[in-house]
Amino acid sequence: MLAAGPRTPPLGLDAYMPIPESNPLTAEKISLGRKLFFDPLLSRDHTVSCATCHDPKLGFTDGEPVAVGVSGQKGTRRTPRLINRGYGKLFFWDGRAPTLEDQVLQPIRNPIEMAVSLDEVVARLEADAAYKTAFHDAFGRSPGVEGLQRALASYVRTIVSGNSPYDRFVAGKPDALTPAQRRGLEIFRGKGNCAVCHLGPNLTDEEFHNTGVGWKDGASGDVGRAKTSGDAADMGAFKTPTLREVAAGGPYMHDGSLGTLADVIEFYDKGGERNPHLSREMQRLDLAAPEKADLLEFLKALSGEVREGL
Repeated sequence: MLAAGPRTPPLGLDAYMPIPESNPLTAEKISLGRKLFFDPLLSRDHTVSCATCHDPKLGFTDGEPVAVGVSGQKGTRRTPRLINRGYGKLFFWDGRAPTLEDQVLQPIRNPIEMAVSLDEVVARLEADAAYKTAFHDAFGRSPGVEGLQRALASYVRTIVSGNSPYDRFVAGKPDALTPAQRRGLEIFRGKGNCAVCHLGPNLTDEEFHNTGVGWKDGASGDVGRAKTSGDAADMGAFKTPTLREVAAGGPYMHDGSLGTLADVIEFYDKGGERNPHLSREMQRLDLAAPEKADLLEFLKALSGEVREGL
């Protein structure tokens, strides 16, 4: 369910969201950021917007195995969900962006995503009377790169998901989960070992792990976090995504290689793909078929109320 709502977070989320002092949330910035997010003006040929890849109807991702940019160019990684990213620490699958303000600019200038220079974007915004007014309302000045990033980051911070059946169950309503989902929760927290990485209100540890996805013939198709950290121990490690709205649709994993949640459960059940840098948490689970079915039902209970904007 997608809805607008007050800035108080939905049930289950932390009441405190870390917002930089340099970019406090204001109604004007959020409104401007939302307009920018859905506007293909931010791409080279005016065909792609932020919402093209981060579609609200699909849980703010796109349902594609890898991101597709201008002229149909394909990236190498799946578009991550933007759900609850205001609670995040590092951004992108490899954590290369330290803040949301840095993250929101990278797809715009990426040659296989939106593929346009920031100078060109600013010129387009300057030529648009409505945008000039909106920037003055939000920042007291004409369009610029700093305003662009602050407005987009402000809007992204409003995209939150909570008040799921799981949240209501944790809040003391035992009937919020079906019997199968309650059994699945026990597996999630216990035998399945899922909660080791998918923990806290946002169901992620915000860390990087090698699960073996993308490893073939003794090599990784994507070095992952290692490129950013410079640490060989991070080879093939990727950010733990939030599980909120995970049932909104696949594919899954950083490379979109697993089509369904059932496929994901099977992958973890066998302990991932063996490789020299495999996380020590990756072990065979040997779940029985009914246990897998219950775990799948629990994952569906992590979809709830999605809010965005004001």
